[in-house]
Amino acid sequence: MNGHIALRAATPADAAEIAQLYLCSRRHFLPYAPLAHSDEEVKHWMREHLLPSAQVTVAQEGGELLGFIASTEGDACRWVDHLYLRPAWVGLGIGSALLRPLIAGQTRDLRLYTFQQNLGARRFYERFGFVAIAFTDGSGNEERCPDVLYERPAAAMPR
Repeated sequence: MNGHIALRAATPADAAEIAQLYLCSRRHFLPYAPLAHSDEEVKHWMREHLLPSAQVTVAQEGGELLGFIASTEGDACRWVDHLYLRPAWVGLGIGSALLRPLIAGQTRDLRLYTFQQNLGARRFYERFGFVAIAFTDGSGNEERCPDVLYERPAAAMPR
C-alpha cells in the first residue's frame, strides 16, 4: 500500500466498479463456483438491488476501489452479504478494515455464508470470532456449491 486506504459509503456512481471488482474477485478466488448470472445481469443487480437495499462500504486508495462489504438487517440478525477485494490487495488488512466497523457496532448476531471450499475466507472469518453453525450441500444457493453458515454472536468480544 502506497497511500492511505479510505473507507466510505458506496454511492450509485460506484455500481459499475463494484460489479467489476466482484466479478474479477469471484473468477480469481472461486473458480469452482461458476456465476449463475451474466456479467450484465450482475451489473444490473448491483446497481438496482444491492446498492439501494444494503449498507455498502468501499475501501479505496486514491481513486482506485480496492474492496467492498455489503450488509443487511435480517429478522433475527445482521447479514454480511458480500466482502470482496481485488485479488492483488488480499492479505494487506483491507478486508479486516472493512469488517471491523460492523463488529465494533454489533448489537445483533452477525451471520454470513461462504463456500466450504473457500478456506481463505473461512480462516479470515474465524479469526474474527465467527463460528460455523451449519453446513449445507449447496442446494440452497445459485451456484449449487456446498456452503457453510457462520455466526458471530452479539456477545462476542470485539477484535
